[in-house]
Amino acid sequence: MGKGRLEAFSDGVLAIIITIMVLELRVPHGADLATLRPLLPVLVSYTLSFTYIGIYWNNHHHMFQASGTVNASVLWANLHLLFWLSLVPFATGWMGENHFAALPVALYGVVLFMSGAAYYLLAKALVALHGAESRLAVAIGRDVKGMRSLVIYAAAIPLAFVNPWVAFGLYVVVAVMWFLPDRRIERVLVSEK
Repeated sequence: MGKGRLEAFSDGVLAIIITIMVLELRVPHGADLATLRPLLPVLVSYTLSFTYIGIYWNNHHHMFQASGTVNASVLWANLHLLFWLSLVPFATGWMGENHFAALPVALYGVVLFMSGAAYYLLAKALVALHGAESRLAVAIGRDVKGMRSLVIYAAAIPLAFVNPWVAFGLYVVVAVMWFLPDRRIERVLVSEK
């Protein structure tokens, strides 16, 4: 099967996720900077989540550039990823509205962990389809970066109950790790030209 419909659908879902998040931002009543102070936790959580959705969109795009076709396993793995990403607006809103309380920060970490695991499974489904010698398989390799991310999320979730800001900081660390598109895939795609 061609991958065009999957990519278009995924792009649409990710655009809707971002739209839902921005619609949750409430306009303050007042025209001075002091009226923004109570909204700061919401803006901070929105900024991190927007960054995460952008990271997933960017890396999803790169991964499918290195893939030729899709099959049913890939379609279901992609839906699994989109399911977890669709929960980001809820987790973001709960975390921001409750000023980074422990349980909402932990739940945010669970959503990030499950999104990361779903992305890993999607990559594995694509590699299984295209083969261990495919350009995607070569680019991903052992996926140390992906595994490291999951370990950091897994550590951050219980840490949220000790210090939510440490957990939040770990979520930022993972976002920084992935901020640039996956260079492994770019290198493989460029080397083929």
